[in-house]
Amino acid sequence: MIKKLAAIGLGAVIALAPLAAVAQTEQLAQAAPAATDTGAAPAAKPATTPGTRGSHRRHNRRQARQAHRNARASAHHKAAPAAPAEAPKS
Repeated sequence: MIKKLAAIGLGAVIALAPLAAVAQTEQLAQAAPAATDTGAAPAAKPATTPGTRGSHRRHNRRQARQAHRNARASAHHKAAPAAPAEAPKS
């Protein structure tokens, strides 16, 4: 039982070691520009991170907009034709 727990703990250490290294390099990368900053404006943050594909809410709103546009585009031929102009009475 003890050997099994030791093996699980060792496996966890091996599996999670790269995450600690990444966290340290990100922390150093964020701290480095602040130390050398001479009053310049901070770099612009990207709108979305590279791994993000968007939210469920954004998807639903886009689908609704697209459905509205499609409905308007296909409805133009369904409109009732204009009434013919009356002939002038003479």
